[in-house]
Amino acid sequence: MTDKITELLATREYLLADGAMGTNLFQLGLANGASGERWNVEDPDKLRGLHRSMVEAGADILLTNTFGANKFRFQLHGLEDRVHELNEAGAAIAREIADQAGHDVVVAGSMGPTGDVLEPLGERTVTEAEDAFTEQAEALKAGGVDVAWIETMYAENELGAAITGATRAGLPFIATMTFDSGGRTMMGIRPQDAIQLEPCRHHHPVGFGANCGVGPAQLLDSILGIAHAANPGAIIVAKSNCGLPVLNDEMQVVYDGTPEIMSDYARMARDAGARIIGGCCGTTVEHVRAMRESLESTTRGSAPTYLEIEERLGPVKTTVDVEKAVKRARKEG
Repeated sequence: MTDKITELLATREYLLADGAMGTNLFQLGLANGASGERWNVEDPDKLRGLHRSMVEAGADILLTNTFGANKFRFQLHGLEDRVHELNEAGAAIAREIADQAGHDVVVAGSMGPTGDVLEPLGERTVTEAEDAFTEQAEALKAGGVDVAWIETMYAENELGAAITGATRAGLPFIATMTFDSGGRTMMGIRPQDAIQLEPCRHHHPVGFGANCGVGPAQLLDSILGIAHAANPGAIIVAKSNCGLPVLNDEMQVVYDGTPEIMSDYARMARDAGARIIGGCCGTTVEHVRAMRESLESTTRGSAPTYLEIEERLGPVKTTVDVEKAVKRARKEG
C-alpha cells in the first residue's frame, strides 16, 4: 500500500512540515531541562493549541511531541517506564487535530536519537537501540501516526537502528540527518553519501533529507548535496533551524531567523529539490505562515547558486560540485 505522504505528493509539488516543538513549548512555559513529553498527558491542551495553530498557518505535516521519548532519553527524567504511554498520547493529540483540519494533514511520529554513542565507539549496543526504537515506534503507531519521522541522526548505525524500529512496527518512515558547518555529520558523513547509506538502500525511506544544523544557508548546501546523489524522483526533506541561536537581553537563547529569512529559505529549498519543507529549532507559527505564503506565491525555479544563497541567507561552506548539482536539478526540474 502507498503511504499517505507519497499519495499526497503524487498531486502536489510540495508538502509543508511544521515548526519547532521545543522552542514553542518553552514559549508556552516549559522549564529548561524538563521533559516536554510529559505535557502529552499533563497539559494536552497546550499541545492541541500548538498543533492547531501550525495547521492554521499552513502546515501539511504535524510532528508529534515525542522527539526524546525513547527509554534512554527518558532515563534522564525517570520516565523510562512511561515510553508507551507518553508516545501514544502524543500521537493521539496530533491525530485528533489533524482529523479536525477538514483536509489532509499527515501525522508524523518524531523519533530523535538515543543520546548515546553506539558500539564500537560507545557502550550502547545496536540491539539495545533497535529495541528502544521499536518500543517507541509501536506506541506511536498505536496513537495513530501515518509515518515515523526519524530525525537529527548523525551516525549510520543509529540511523539503521531507528529504521529497524520503525519497520518492525510496520510504519513507513522519513529519515533526516544533521550536518554541521563542516558539511558533515558529527561522525563525518557527507550529505551526498548519507542518502546512499545501507539502511536507506535496504529499507527505502518515504523521504530523506536534512534537519536542524547551523542555519538555513548551510542546510541548503546539504540539500544540494543530497539532491546531487539522489535517485530521480526521490523525495527530499529540508527542515532547517530558524537562523542561529543568540542570547537576548534577558540572557535567553533565541534564534535570529526572521519570517523573511525563512520565507527565502523555503523557496530556495524547493528550488534545490526538496519536496517536504519545514522548520526546526526556533521556528514558530509566524515563520511557518511566512514559508507557506512564499511557496504559494512563487513557482519553482532553477536550483539556487551559492551566491544567491549567501546573498539571502548568509555564508555557507560548499560541500558539493555546484555546477553538477545545478545542471542535474535543472534537468529534472
